[in-house]
Amino acid sequence: MVSSSHVHPQVRHIGFLLLENYSMIAFANAVEVLRMANLTSRRELYTWTVAHVEGRQTPASNGLVLAGAAELAALDRCDMVFVCGGVEVQKAISDTVVADLRRRDGLGQTLGGLCTGTHALAVAGVLDGYRCAVHWENLTALRESYPHVDFAQEVFVIDRRRITASGGVAPLHMMLHLVRLHHGHKLALAISEQFIVDRLRDQSDQQKLPQPEFVGPGYEHLVEAVELMAANVEEPLPLSEIAEAAGISLRQLERLFHRYYQVTPAQHYLSLRLRRARELLSHTSAPIMQITVACGFQTASHFCKAYRALFGHSPSEHRRQGGGQGAVHVGKGRSRTPAERGGLIELGERREAPVPAPVPMPMPMPMPMPMIPLADMARGAAMYAWA
Repeated sequence: MVSSSHVHPQVRHIGFLLLENYSMIAFANAVEVLRMANLTSRRELYTWTVAHVEGRQTPASNGLVLAGAAELAALDRCDMVFVCGGVEVQKAISDTVVADLRRRDGLGQTLGGLCTGTHALAVAGVLDGYRCAVHWENLTALRESYPHVDFAQEVFVIDRRRITASGGVAPLHMMLHLVRLHHGHKLALAISEQFIVDRLRDQSDQQKLPQPEFVGPGYEHLVEAVELMAANVEEPLPLSEIAEAAGISLRQLERLFHRYYQVTPAQHYLSLRLRRARELLSHTSAPIMQITVACGFQTASHFCKAYRALFGHSPSEHRRQGGGQGAVHVGKGRSRTPAERGGLIELGERREAPVPAPVPMPMPMPMPMPMIPLADMARGAAMYAWA
């Protein structure tokens, strides 16, 4: 258990619930801001407690294990509790986690999510009616699964008693923002300078979504066309309408797609919709018929045929092979070539050179997971508590 004693009323006590395969970068970025706030101010402004489900030591997604696990009850005295998730978070959201989060909501605790920890809050129903941040990679699937939650594209969101950060280094920016709210701009700026962070980010800052690496003339028109396609998956727009909205003719649009993607606009649009379907199959339990409609297909047979042409197996086979509810891999064996997919390519894929089939490698012997004493991480809450 990591926790500091003698908590003064002005001291804020922050709790972290680490789910299995949690993101180490998300957790470390959050707790390091608290440590540096204590160090820079030469006062004990924050203490923290780190807990695991049922007190078990939980590995991060990078294989590291923090020694000294606290029970869930240790988080009861915290002012706010952040759930930190990572890969395959659905498998880590147990009935115990859901019940605990609902209990904390009933107690009036401020709840937060780091990386996919936000997913756990949504499953528990404690995000209904709230606005929250989630990593762009999970945005579509979560919006489909939890329509009563307002999932946003901001880096982090603070909405009443809910504080969420999208992932990666976003928890660092979120915690800097909290320090600024609690103790002023000067301290937050001093911490950011220590961490070589170029600026303090606001809630209004958007995640920068990945864009294709276009070069040459037509870049703006092509980006606008791609964005229109991505925004209209359930009810696909006619290509002529997309071209007109992008400010070019349909013939010009076809030339741009051929130049940069070596496919037609129709093939690209279909690939985008099928990738969206794969995301929903992997991260939700939605019925295949519901996914069919959500991705703009008129019939399940048409959807399944197109899905098999691109990925080499049907949607139902994808789920049977472990692609549903948490798995992100698709299928087994080598990837199918564009020719085998009937001309379809995945977004961002190039045809300049064939991709060799992956060579099976022998599985390495499991190595013991390194242990990091949590007491070392708590020094910011205990060592720097000067008067």
